[in-house]
Amino acid sequence: MNAKAPNPRYKIAAENRKARHNYEIGETFEAGIALAGTEVKSLRLGKATIAEAYAAEYGGELFLYNSYIPEYLQANRFNHETRRPRKLLLHKNQINKLAGAVTREGLTVVPLKIYFNEQGRAKVEIALARGKKLHDKREADKERTWNRDKSRIMRDRG
Repeated sequence: MNAKAPNPRYKIAAENRKARHNYEIGETFEAGIALAGTEVKSLRLGKATIAEAYAAEYGGELFLYNSYIPEYLQANRFNHETRRPRKLLLHKNQINKLAGAVTREGLTVVPLKIYFNEQGRAKVEIALARGKKLHDKREADKERTWNRDKSRIMRDRG
């Protein structure tokens, strides 16, 4: 008998794990991303990184900067640039909301993950975030360690 694991809703191509450590995450948005064909094929291999990436508004549109999608090896001369700015596809009112929060409140737009949805389209989950100070990061680490120890103690007691 062959037991298969249930299919997840989507396949994650890249994840920004450091974002939740470095930032207080606020409101999140799902955005489409304009990609070349070789970028999509390279993303499906799962080698992309968005750890240093951020999104910014330029000319009334939102772009993802500093995200790394490696070249697709089989594409030879038709390959893409690895760190080019990529246009994010959002509604105008969402772009205005994000741009306003960045200018008024000093927030940052960070990508949390790039994934493929049920239809096979590449999507980016972006969030409005506020940078954490060093003491906030230490406090979060202490709390996480205490919760881990607490659950271990409870489990050992029965």
